[in-house]
Amino acid sequence: MKAVVYEAFFAPPQLQNVPDPTPETHGVVVKVMATGVCRSDWHGWVGHDSDIVLPHVPGHELAGIIEAVGKGVTRWKIGDRVTVPFVAGCGACPECHSGNHQVCDHQFQPGFTHWGSFAQYVGIHQADINLVRLPESLDFATAASLGCRFVTSFRAIVDQGKVSAGQWVAVHGCGGVGLSAIMIANAIGANVVAIDISDEKLALAKALGAVAGVNATKVASVVEAVTEITQGGAHVSLDALGHPTTCFNSISNLRKRGKHIQVGLMLAENSTPAIPMSKVIGHELEILGSHGMQAHRYGAMMAMLQTGKLAPEKLIGKTINLEQSIEALMGMDKFEATGVTVITTF
Repeated sequence: MKAVVYEAFFAPPQLQNVPDPTPETHGVVVKVMATGVCRSDWHGWVGHDSDIVLPHVPGHELAGIIEAVGKGVTRWKIGDRVTVPFVAGCGACPECHSGNHQVCDHQFQPGFTHWGSFAQYVGIHQADINLVRLPESLDFATAASLGCRFVTSFRAIVDQGKVSAGQWVAVHGCGGVGLSAIMIANAIGANVVAIDISDEKLALAKALGAVAGVNATKVASVVEAVTEITQGGAHVSLDALGHPTTCFNSISNLRKRGKHIQVGLMLAENSTPAIPMSKVIGHELEILGSHGMQAHRYGAMMAMLQTGKLAPEKLIGKTINLEQSIEALMGMDKFEATGVTVITTF
């Protein structure tokens, strides 16, 4: 099969012919029909993820058709249209038994713990636990765009933040994660303030439901701007970028007893950001993480897609081919793309 492979961190990946995967007893092989290009893939390429063993094939936001099935799989068959959470569970540890596969003690992640979906085929483990069936009405590019960004934002807004209608939600960073969070919070009935450094991205955020936008380069204080717009601070605030500045601002712009959700990855030199802990204590703030979403929670999100309350296809910025993914991957740290980039031709 054709696959994008890098043999050293930070070295330009190459399009290569590599052996096709075979299914584990409990797994399947999926023919990849679409896969997203995510900043998490960039973090892996530069060496921020200790799970990666070289040479490596990136890619974790995928949708496709089952090509082969392991003999121990009971719920799936060849030809089924599927996607998979980017964090998948083993099904046997205490966290999985409690339903929290997204923090499985023995989790696997396509594109990190093993070869991923920047390829014509990808192997998925523990298929009966982790695969999600795709309705015929959902095209593969949109399904792939759900990937890690949309589902992580859904869990952040709905399960972790418990956002309700009428609340103020601040979203720091209007990339794929932030735009997803804006759409989801708006669908619930929240009032969303979008924060970014790009007027183009803020315009898209408003088109997706944000009631206000703050360009961080054009205000003296992001925190003061958000506090003024929300008349006292956000009830829930997300750092959708993963940077010490956006993390600090997200916590600082909360009203009393507000919730900060850390969605953007904080790795390498950004892994220990400064936190206004005196405010966390004095205002009884909550700090929560959001790391993927369990396969069994996809139903709630899919229902909102099918009724039209969520339209993730609006987040797709452009579609590319497998070879073009190399340049797209290496340029993820430049934040030049608006919306989600999806590979649809292999």
